[in-house]
Amino acid sequence: MFFFSTAFILANEGYDVWLGNFRGNTYSRAHISLSPSDSTFWNFSFHEMGVYDLPAMISYITHMTSQPLHSYIGHSMGTTASYVMVAERPEIAQMVRMIISLAPTAFVKHIKSPIRLLAPFAENLQKILHLLGEDEVLPHSTVTNFLKKLICNMTRIQKEICTNLIFLLCGFDREQFDITLLPIIMNNYPAGSSTKVLVHFAQEHKSGKFRQYDYGREKNLLIYNAAEPPDYNLANVTTPFALFYAENDWLSSVLVSFNKRVCVKKRYYQVHICIDLSFIFCTNKLCQRKSKI
Repeated sequence: MFFFSTAFILANEGYDVWLGNFRGNTYSRAHISLSPSDSTFWNFSFHEMGVYDLPAMISYITHMTSQPLHSYIGHSMGTTASYVMVAERPEIAQMVRMIISLAPTAFVKHIKSPIRLLAPFAENLQKILHLLGEDEVLPHSTVTNFLKKLICNMTRIQKEICTNLIFLLCGFDREQFDITLLPIIMNNYPAGSSTKVLVHFAQEHKSGKFRQYDYGREKNLLIYNAAEPPDYNLANVTTPFALFYAENDWLSSVLVSFNKRVCVKKRYYQVHICIDLSFIFCTNKLCQRKSKI
């Protein structure tokens, strides 16, 4: 399976491949002064990922190699962070020759996933979880691991239930989804993030815009000197884009929004898969279609 993944395919082709991790996930929980048990540790959204985390990765790589980055390949929220970066940190974006987006995620007003039904309640849920001392969502913990094994890793029927839950959230792709990959998927997902990330996406869904975090009128005036948070300005982006989107991805909505807002040279590639995760966990047949990357 590993040899069907994008990173391994590119490495086998001779490319120098670097794998990044955003703050809060299984592999990025260290901090010079904060612990994951501290509420302040989780005070971030995809804004901080794009303004601080991704630029730090790119700066490190270009420093170590003494070369500009040939391409940045992001998937789902990894694409979101890259759009924040090109808008807010153009000096870093200039170090990247091309940005390749798998399942582009920015303007999420028209997503089809049932997750959209939670958007109106996201901020209240965050407040409740914060009061309970829980600012992390979907951690890679003992409890979630037990639930995943209980639902997904036992009988054929349980695996079917687990598969259909994935289809319900991400889109249906019965023909190309390999059920034997479930143990690998469940061993890596979810990996944990902050409740603030989910709230930020919920705000984007409700507003129909791609903009910074909305703290409410009073705090917005203090932070942004405006009642509403500012939009991420994608009009002056200079880094070329290649956007790969699935024909029935329920978690991503890309074409109309990007055509209107991004003036830079961009190419669209429709991939004949249906679910968001298929860009990462693919069969050999699917990976043959990654040749355009």
